[in-house]
Amino acid sequence: MIAPNLYGYGATSAWSKPHRQKLTDHVSLLERVFVDEPKINIIGHSFGGSVAMMAAKIHKPRINKLILIEPNPFYLLSNNQESDGYKEAVALCDVIKRNGDKGTWSIAVKYFADYWNGNGNWESMDKERQDKLISALKPNYHEWDCVMKETVSIEEWTHSLPTNTTILMSEDTVQSIKDINSLFQSKIPGWSYMNYGDGGHMAPLTHAHIINPLIERVLESK
Repeated sequence: MIAPNLYGYGATSAWSKPHRQKLTDHVSLLERVFVDEPKINIIGHSFGGSVAMMAAKIHKPRINKLILIEPNPFYLLSNNQESDGYKEAVALCDVIKRNGDKGTWSIAVKYFADYWNGNGNWESMDKERQDKLISALKPNYHEWDCVMKETVSIEEWTHSLPTNTTILMSEDTVQSIKDINSLFQSKIPGWSYMNYGDGGHMAPLTHAHIINPLIERVLESK
């Protein structure tokens, strides 16, 4: 198993290039994987799911299975800008960008934490955990450019991703993710879709006992 760190995480440098960040920039960090391995399975969660989609598109012949856990290519919802899910994504993007520009990261992180984990989540954290989350969220500033300004159409995703693609989604996740999942199901019925009950969007971190067996089931299936 290879678990790469995208821009701004772990030992991977923070984003510093002059152009707007794109999903392809993150895929470029994975090039060695596709050189060294003849066939791979890709698993991506949230923004990692959007990066996984682009990686599978670019390297489709090398992909065995693609597993997406609540991917967030929110730009695909822009054709229905009145939907609650799209409005939620735009609001979250605006909060991150606006407060990132002002350096008021505690405001951005509170909104982020409460959106994905439920109201009151931020206040329930101790100071040490809040400080860690503030530091960890900063790369997210650039990731919004990737998921709000990408141009690959849903039709192109339909033809350029493996048919052996599975999407996992929590039944109690946020509306923006529900709308993305509904879009995929309506436009790409040939994929596999699996719902899990508890955990919400952050289930891969908080409910591994639910998510990991689902992943294993997909990987072991023919």
